[in-house]
Amino acid sequence: MQVVEEELPAPQAGQVQVRQEAIGFNYIDIYQRQGVYPLPLPTGLGHEAAGVVVATGPGVSNFKAGDRVAYMNAGVGAYASLRNVPADKLLALPDDISCEDAAAVLFKGMTAQYLLHKTHRVQPGDMVLVHAAAGGVGQILCRWAKHLGAFVVGTAGSADKCRLAREAGCDIAIDYSLPGWPATLLAETGGRKARVVYDSVGRHTFLHSLDCAAPFGLVVLYGAASGPAPEISPELLNKKGCLFLTRPSVFPHNADPATFRANAKVLFDAMSSGTVLASIGARYRLDDVVQAHEAAQARRTSGAIVLTP
Repeated sequence: MQVVEEELPAPQAGQVQVRQEAIGFNYIDIYQRQGVYPLPLPTGLGHEAAGVVVATGPGVSNFKAGDRVAYMNAGVGAYASLRNVPADKLLALPDDISCEDAAAVLFKGMTAQYLLHKTHRVQPGDMVLVHAAAGGVGQILCRWAKHLGAFVVGTAGSADKCRLAREAGCDIAIDYSLPGWPATLLAETGGRKARVVYDSVGRHTFLHSLDCAAPFGLVVLYGAASGPAPEISPELLNKKGCLFLTRPSVFPHNADPATFRANAKVLFDAMSSGTVLASIGARYRLDDVVQAHEAAQARRTSGAIVLTP
């Protein structure tokens, strides 16, 4: 990765030019850089940012210069100081949400929103298991699930990260870097298994996730931080307790502009009420984005990473 200076043209019809004040970093950026999710090269990276409108193209009537906005689904290229974005991909930011908080939360919060409200509508008393509970999405999932009345079990990769997971709302936090952690989890819960397992880790946790799900439970594989999950025979789901398995993504859940804005309102309301917090674990200048990738890939960070131009 290298920083390149280019002249940005004026926004075209339907576009808005945004001066970006904060850029969100997400693990999908690493997947795309590595080629796990291939992109045509050369390419920009980054999916979300927040900033201020500086100009609008022909036909744009719902935004004007000076408006504070954010986006997370306008295609790759958010690693930039200035960007032209389709107006239907933009959200108006509420007055009480800063650009930095929006960039730290939007992609991750919209992921948590569909996981908790669409993939499985969490109910009071549900036991949910959240892997990587000290991470950006993990902390949001734990706090929000706890607010919805769930019994929340989190896993994380160290004692310090388990402490962060408990601070984020976990009733129990298990160090999954230790051998035999699934047995430890079941001992801590009195043998109770999860109604839904949220797994963003992939290779190192997936088969264990099947063991931690209750009969007729749901395993949600929504990431692969440790590498792609191993392939399984569908018969294994039967043997593990007639389990359900899904591999969802945030983008299809927000492809329609009206649905995107409705989902974002749910998230912004949760932020305004304090249910969802912008837990920023690290800040980097955009020029230092290589360091951000290295730190995240080595799992030296917790919470969200924010880049500033």
